[in-house]
Amino acid sequence: MRQRTVLDEAEISRALTRIAHEVLEANKGAEDLLLLGIPTRGVPLAARLAALIARIEPGADAASLAGSLDITFHRDDLRSGRLRAAGRTEVPGSTVDGRTVVLVDDVLFSGRSVRAALDALSALGRPEAVRLAVLVDRGHRRLPIRADHVGKNLPSALDERVSVQLRETDGTDAVIIAGEKD
Repeated sequence: MRQRTVLDEAEISRALTRIAHEVLEANKGAEDLLLLGIPTRGVPLAARLAALIARIEPGADAASLAGSLDITFHRDDLRSGRLRAAGRTEVPGSTVDGRTVVLVDDVLFSGRSVRAALDALSALGRPEAVRLAVLVDRGHRRLPIRADHVGKNLPSALDERVSVQLRETDGTDAVIIAGEKD
């Protein structure tokens, strides 16, 4: 199996910095902003984005910007037998009502995880707006879902695997694409 690194640590850092600026610009600041990471790797990405936003925007507090959104019981593959342990939903400020929520994930592929996240979010309340930020958009959508903020568009073949590694979960930062041998 051949594999290649498409984003290294420095490129991931630059992509997240750009996304943080885009989120602030789209929201016209950090007021009423909430970043909810989709487990597993969306959670540390949301925390990184919150830290970047807090460095950029005067008065913004990273701890009050980032949380997590468990989508386990909203997935459409529960009947497939692929059981996952339920995660935790943590919402700083305890409500999504009236806030701009940015869902954060590592890879956007079919759109099914985002659909589950939208269902989970609607069970929590009524945000003012919902946006999507992803580190990698690899295409192949099965649902009409589009990211508002993308670190890297990475056209890929269906038989290729895109793997995001983050220091918080894997000890290193990299995006690797792997496919069948030539």
